[in-house]
Amino acid sequence: MSTRTRTARICAVEPLDGFALRLGFDDGTTREVDLADELWGPVFEPLRNDPQLFRKVRVDRELGTIVWPNGADLDPDVLHGDLPSAASATEG
Repeated sequence: MSTRTRTARICAVEPLDGFALRLGFDDGTTREVDLADELWGPVFEPLRNDPQLFRKVRVDRELGTIVWPNGADLDPDVLHGDLPSAASATEG
C-alpha cells in the first residue's frame, strides 16, 4: 500500500515501442507503462488507431500529467502505481 500523501506529478514522458511510455515523476520515480489495454472509449480509441497521434504525447506542466492533442489525458496517480509496468505486462 502506498504511503504517499500528495498527488504524483509527471515531469517527463518518452514514447517507447507500441503503446508503452517511460514516465518521470517529480518524486524521482521512473516507470515504463504499457497503455495498450487502457486505450478504449471515444477519447482513447483515436490514439490506439493512430500510433503517430499516440506518440504526440506531452507533459502538461499545469495539470502534472500527460496529454495528447485530441484532449485525452490520464490520472498521474494511476500511472504512478496502479497500472502494471511495461515489463510485467509483456512477461505475463
